[in-house]
Amino acid sequence: MAGLQVKALQKRYGSAVILKGIDLDVRDGEFVVLVGPSGCGKSTLLRMIAGLDEISDGELWIGSKLANKLSPQQRNISMVFQSYALFPHMTTRANIGFGPRMRGESAQSIEPRVKKAASVLNLHDYLDRYPRQLSGGQRQRVAMGRTIVRQPELFLFDEPLSNLDAKLRVQMRTEIKALHQDLKTTIVYVTHDQIEAMTMADRIVVMNAGHIEQVGTPLELYDRPANRFVASFLGSPSMGFIPGTAEKGDGAPRLRTRNGLLLPMGDSTAASGQAVEIGIRPEHFIVGDAQTGFPFVVGVVEPTGAETHLFGTIDGTEMRAVFRERLSPQPGETLYLDVNRANVHVFDPQSGARL
Repeated sequence: MAGLQVKALQKRYGSAVILKGIDLDVRDGEFVVLVGPSGCGKSTLLRMIAGLDEISDGELWIGSKLANKLSPQQRNISMVFQSYALFPHMTTRANIGFGPRMRGESAQSIEPRVKKAASVLNLHDYLDRYPRQLSGGQRQRVAMGRTIVRQPELFLFDEPLSNLDAKLRVQMRTEIKALHQDLKTTIVYVTHDQIEAMTMADRIVVMNAGHIEQVGTPLELYDRPANRFVASFLGSPSMGFIPGTAEKGDGAPRLRTRNGLLLPMGDSTAASGQAVEIGIRPEHFIVGDAQTGFPFVVGVVEPTGAETHLFGTIDGTEMRAVFRERLSPQPGETLYLDVNRANVHVFDPQSGARL
């Protein structure tokens, strides 16, 4: 196994700068997820770690080796792609053992490793089947088995679940996490799906426009986002934001909206009278009353069974509220909601930084 260290890494295509000085340390045996919107540079970073794209500037260390000039074969890594990339004319057994066979290893040394990989991935009953005889999830497990037999120091996953249906993605998330717990190998995993990131990662790296916005454990990023971008990107449904002015004086700080509505506001460095935005996650709203709560005008009601999702407005700003209770308000009805001020985040409307 090996850790990974990235120092001031840049990627340029002519005058276009794709990665703008990335600094990242991945500990030995850690499961790190790179997440961000399309075009943020996460897959480019993964390809540079793999040696598939050249490094324009900066340093890449795999373990104690400077890897900038190493070929992909010399890096002792293994990569699982979004497409399964299986050979259709080969059985599962042959696909899993393809890499060692191409390196000239003996059949006697390959077969036990193929069987071990099949055991880890529950593929024993499918070793003699061809890819066309397998489901999408089974094909992805075969692709993972092909990486396991290499016994790499570092696993790279490039959006491996995006081609699967929703139910199978949930199953495969669990299987990949269990695989990491069993093998204890360093994993760098790329996805645009923040639910995958939250449920699988030891640490999440949130990327945007070629740089890193924040690095931390899933709950650190969820509870203490460094800026508005991270706050809005992590969480499903996403956080809603209300602009206004901070009011600090006697009692707890409050937000005065543009139309004069007073809302709870969390502790922050914002000065009284400063323009701010507050952010509230949909699940943090609670049902209040007209005396203590603030009005929420219901627009759309979405019952999901386990939860009730309400779309509506607070002082004209669109917001979403999620409740475990089975509420049944009518569109156009006004509910009075409340929120614990400890769950209200405060951001600078210009820079987006948390205050």
